[in-house]
Amino acid sequence: MKLIIYTINQKKIYVVGMFDNDTASKVQDAVKGVASVTNVVANCDKSQVLVDYDDAGAEAAINSAITGCGVEIIG
Repeated sequence: MKLIIYTINQKKIYVVGMFDNDTASKVQDAVKGVASVTNVVANCDKSQVLVDYDDAGAEAAINSAITGCGVEIIG
């Protein structure tokens, strides 16, 4: 029997321009489409996107998915 350990990365991304639930939904759907993303919650009230992903190399694609929705990433 093999034991396989997966490392799940979690990142809290603060954003500007996600002012309503419709925009948050678009951001969430876009980030869900990134390979290796296992979970995403976009919250317009907190101006943040919480992402769980398996591959550290996915960060650039996650950021691109967010900015592609017209939302700016802070920091």
